[in-house]
Amino acid sequence: MDTDLTAAYERCRQLHRRHGRTYYLATRLLPAWKRRHVHALYGFTRYADEIVDRTEDLPPTERAARLDDWGGRFIAGLHGEPVDDPLLPAVLHTIAIFDLDRDDFASFLKSMAMDLTVSSYRTYDHLLDYMEGSAAVIGTMMLPILGSSDPTAAREPARQLGFAFQLTNFIRDVAEDLDRGRTYLPDEDMGRFGVTREDLARARAAGRTTEPIRELIRYEVTRAQAHYLAAAPGITLLAPASQACMRTAYALYGGILDEVAAQDYDVFVNRALVPQRRRMAVAARALLTPTGAPVVVPGPPIP
Repeated sequence: MDTDLTAAYERCRQLHRRHGRTYYLATRLLPAWKRRHVHALYGFTRYADEIVDRTEDLPPTERAARLDDWGGRFIAGLHGEPVDDPLLPAVLHTIAIFDLDRDDFASFLKSMAMDLTVSSYRTYDHLLDYMEGSAAVIGTMMLPILGSSDPTAAREPARQLGFAFQLTNFIRDVAEDLDRGRTYLPDEDMGRFGVTREDLARARAAGRTTEPIRELIRYEVTRAQAHYLAAAPGITLLAPASQACMRTAYALYGGILDEVAAQDYDVFVNRALVPQRRRMAVAARALLTPTGAPVVVPGPPIP
């Protein structure tokens, strides 16, 4: 492997370690040869996200231009053109090694661009359209790397796990997203519980929730649990060497829902985090779990 490619994989690993602690821990349970490819996919998604969310001092048109320029260099690289970028060589190498679906990457970049112009979603179906590109495709990108005894059967659970993970993040990060001028709680759902965006902003400022917002968050937790339930059969379809990794990711992301419930669904009082001791215990338990054992759907009992 040449020096530039090695450096690109290392750049992706560093991004993963710094910004994706939960998934990075899970990735350490994979065979060593697979890890760098997972880091590459994480690096790709994280770098695009940083163009969108870490350049807030720039006008939207300039942020869009930066994303378009980076996406253009990526597309050029897919067509065999030389790429001058600190991490794209690793991404392009991983795509070539596993023959990943290029359309998944185009869908992802499209959803990232939406974050520059769309600040809310009217219905859950509209949010799912966004998450198709920002989350579901990440599940299908990952599947060839993880390996499966039945890739066709594992595809939909992989998509569902992407939905589950992202909706979990949306629930946990309501306050942070408000600070960026966005809500990922559908307007239709907020209306159902009598919650407005102004109510969310007041709760953010006060550092505590209200009863209508509490019930809204409880409802969104059940939505996330439905995706975890749909994703569960896919874990046992993965290659045996990949199951401990994904059991850990499944349990730790799902554990955020447990923490939200433990806070009585108040996402403003604290950012829900899984304690380090539990994180390590989950990883150890995953290593000791027999291949093929079913996973437990996270969160409080589903009504």
